[in-house]
Amino acid sequence: MLKIESKIGKLSVSDEKAYNFLSDFNNFTAFVPEDKIRNWKATDSTCSFNVDVAGEVGIKIIEKEPYKLIKLASDEKTKFGFFLWIQLKKAGPQDTRIRLTIHADINPMMQLLAKAPLQKVVDLLVDQIAGYFEKHKD
Repeated sequence: MLKIESKIGKLSVSDEKAYNFLSDFNNFTAFVPEDKIRNWKATDSTCSFNVDVAGEVGIKIIEKEPYKLIKLASDEKTKFGFFLWIQLKKAGPQDTRIRLTIHADINPMMQLLAKAPLQKVVDLLVDQIAGYFEKHKD
């Protein structure tokens, strides 16, 4: 099992606001790179899309702990199993820290190829989420 942890990001909103936003896949449209992801579909607790290198990917929310943790998992459409944890930590009234962790069930050979790109993805996603909240502080 490959484990990748993102850098820690700073969100300029309360932990409650960050949690409520990130608990709904409909809000993730703001982070979807249209040049890399096609056929984005979302409900509050599931999403699916196509990526050139991975094919069809489906993700569902499997567990939530208010204002602290959102656990996501791949669904049966996805060629490989993975979990993505969104961890939130309150640092102040309008200061929440975020870290993303991926646990991917891929063979050791593929881990060597996937590690660097997955690290870039989680770090970029943290930056995009932080940038979104910086623009939408009110």
